[in-house]
Parts: sequence; structure tokens; C-alpha cells
Amino acid sequence: MYSFKNDYSEGAHPSILQKLLETNLVQEPGYGEDRYSQKARALLCEKMNRPDARIYFVAGGTQANLLVIAALLQVHEAVISATTGHIYSHEAGAIEAVGHRIITVDTPNGKLNVDDLRRVLENHRLRPHVVKPRLVYISNSTELGTVYRKEELSQLSVFCRDNGLFLYLDGARLGHALTAPQNDLSLAEIAELTDAFYIGATKNGGLLGEAVVINRPDLAPEFDYVMKQKGALMAKGRLIGIQFLELFKDDLYFRLADHANTMARKLTFALRKKGYDFLTEPETNQIFPLLPRTKVEQLKLKYQFYEWSNIDHQLVALRLITSWATQESVIDQLINDL
Repeated sequence: MYSFKNDYSEGAHPSILQKLLETNLVQEPGYGEDRYSQKARALLCEKMNRPDARIYFVAGGTQANLLVIAALLQVHEAVISATTGHIYSHEAGAIEAVGHRIITVDTPNGKLNVDDLRRVLENHRLRPHVVKPRLVYISNSTELGTVYRKEELSQLSVFCRDNGLFLYLDGARLGHALTAPQNDLSLAEIAELTDAFYIGATKNGGLLGEAVVINRPDLAPEFDYVMKQKGALMAKGRLIGIQFLELFKDDLYFRLADHANTMARKLTFALRKKGYDFLTEPETNQIFPLLPRTKVEQLKLKYQFYEWSNIDHQLVALRLITSWATQESVIDQLINDL
């Protein structure tokens, strides 16, 4: 039984495990003040061409989203998100639990645009009787596997700055977005066009961990207090710092993401050749093929995956995710079984 349910079923890339083993008995300061975390921050700042960026290592994506939104917003301020956005659809009300409403927008491809934001602002003018939209939440890649183009992100960035909105990008699968064939953005441009974002390692070869990047020095100057108060400041912060240092020192991060995307493209090509359509245009390592119910039941005997939605009584949209560790032989076997 092989799982295509997610891209974190495996542990971690061997080079990360080796580095953790090599440094295991070296004594270091706690709470992210160790030399490995410091080197990792400096390396990321160099890659982003943002020497003044502030970087904080946290354990997971939901934690990163909650921390950033809690730090940036006042109690009456709200978040704008696509309905498919992770903070709305998969985080058990974490954002609402810290007191911020999520204003959702239905989108066909998981991406927000300027017109979406404009409509939200127009519908929330009745001050002080409605919440104040203040932060725009997007993810790249999205929950539907789609990616933002540079022009799309630039338009959102300009609109947010012109209208007093923060632009925050969830980067759980940022590596996959930046190595997609359709992508025309760089990591440095992501940093330039957003106020804050995070770089995800959990879904791209790490044991765990995300790097929260705050691009403006004046933004959330006491973020470390928020981390501590909400239980996110790890005593053994070195465990995440070491992983990011290993992932980015030779661009391993991007090579792993590219492999996952390549495996997804091979599967996409085979599905199209067999005449199958997709719920959204495949762009990264998440693909959503439409298969007959009878075929789905047969595949369940050998593979695990999510049944994303029922199109009708006979047709099902699946979510298949490839990972940094997906072997090509497994893709060949799935193609053969199809």
C-alpha cells in the first residue's frame, strides 16, 4: 500500500539526518541562538537579498500562520482568504481561536486577485459595525496545487500597500511553487512583494520546521514574545536551524521540490494520455485527476489518496501528491495499474 495522501509521510532527507547526527553532542545555546540557526538565517537572508529580514524558526505551518496573524493584527481586524485556504479549511479554527475572523472568497483555482480584495473592502465599510479587513492570506502553491505568477503577486502587493493591507504568504509548499515550470518568481521577489511569508521544510525533506520571514524591520518587532507566549519558542531550536542550513547551503531544497514536481508531471502526462481530465490545471506536486468511481475503488486496493470531491455519481476528483522521496518506479507502477 503506497500513500499519495501527502508529501510528509517519509521522515527526512538522509543528509539532514547525517548532519543532526554529526552535531548531536556539540553543546549549543538554546532557543535558536545556536550557531547553526544563526548561519541558516544569514544564508536565507542572502538567498532572498534581504539583509534586514527577520527570520524565526517554528515547528509547523499552522503554528506559523497563527503566530504571524496574531502578531500583526489588532483584535477587531480580520483576514481575507480563499475558501480553500489552509487557515480556513484545515486548521480547526486556529485563527478564529485567537480572535480574528476569516473573510472567505470563492475562487476556481485557489488564488486571490485584486477584484476579490476590492469587493471585500467594499462590503466592509460600515465602521465600526463590521470587522476591519487588514491582512490578505495567500499560499504558494495553493491548496489546489496552482502557483502565482509574478504579475499576479505584484498586483496583489501594490493593491495591499495602497489600501493599508498586509500581504502574507503561506509557503508550506513554496519550493514546489518556485520550481514549477510555469513559475516566473524567485525567492527574492517573494520577499520583495510580501510583508511576511514562511518557507516550509516539513513538506519538502525536513523532519519538521518552517522559517517565518518578516520582511519589514518595523513589522512585529516583538514577535519573539508572541512565539514564547504561544509555546512556539523551542529550547532545542538548533534542530530546525540545522535542517534549514542543510537544505539551503547547496540548494537541496529546490532539488527536492523539483523531483516531486517531476514525478507529478510524469503522472499527469500519463493520465492525459489515457484521456482523463483534471479539476484544476496541474502545476506542482499536487494533482487532481477526475476518475470514474469504479477505477477509484480498484486503485484503493493498492494506494492511499484523498477523494477530494464528487463531481457526479460516477466521477470523482482525487488528490494525488508526490514527494521529494517518491520513486519513479512507484509512478510507473501506478501508471501501469491505471
